[in-house]
Amino acid sequence: MQGRAIRRGGVATAVVAALLPALAGCGSSSSSSSQAATQAGTNTLPQSSEPSNLNPADFTTNVDNPYWPMPVGRAWRIHVSNPQGESLQETIMVENQTKRIADGVTARVVRDVVYDHGKPTEITDDWYAQDSQGNIWYFGEDTTSIDLKTGKRDSSGSFEAGKNGADAGIAMPAHPYVGLTYREEYYKGRAEDRSRVLALDQQVEAPAGHFTGAVLTDDYSPIEPTVSEYKLYARGVGPVVAVSVSGESEREDLIAYTH
Repeated sequence: MQGRAIRRGGVATAVVAALLPALAGCGSSSSSSSQAATQAGTNTLPQSSEPSNLNPADFTTNVDNPYWPMPVGRAWRIHVSNPQGESLQETIMVENQTKRIADGVTARVVRDVVYDHGKPTEITDDWYAQDSQGNIWYFGEDTTSIDLKTGKRDSSGSFEAGKNGADAGIAMPAHPYVGLTYREEYYKGRAEDRSRVLALDQQVEAPAGHFTGAVLTDDYSPIEPTVSEYKLYARGVGPVVAVSVSGESEREDLIAYTH
């Protein structure tokens, strides 16, 4: 979920709509430039490689952030398409299972499986927990990609906060505002995704339905400076649409989800 991430600044809704056909109409930035600048001055979320220095007692596995609620049993079904002509199916399920992370935090396990013609080609356990302010943190992943032709498995993308210099990042802030920036993950040279909030109160259309009150983010990484991905998270639902807008052309659309 997390790993599947020119303008650097506020983006007008008309421009966003041109790049994302899924945006279904007018939204609002919900923040003036001066207001965003004022809020940015109080931004304490991690940005790059600085230690997060988290207190395990400050976290819960009951994730109820309104922009990405993860109650046990919640599931999302996603269609993934790319320039290679692949049409993949992805299922994400919040498990009734937790994991004690190396940095001491106990996290919720979220199982993410990608299927190619019904056969799993990538199986991942992502780890999330929420702090007392409502920020969702991402603590890494145990991931395995499977070559369907050879059966070869590759788990080199796995990492865990607190091991080998890896650290946690923010999956969804408690109070997103236009211009807010944060790192999503940190494992030097291998997982350094970052995000910027571009707009609030957006509308978005997907096979699963029409959603309002969505947050639009831009995900990018210093490891792949030419790659940029827009993501839309709907209030009460979570991720609805993701579109690569630079460097590649993958697209993800929410097909169905459980309430």
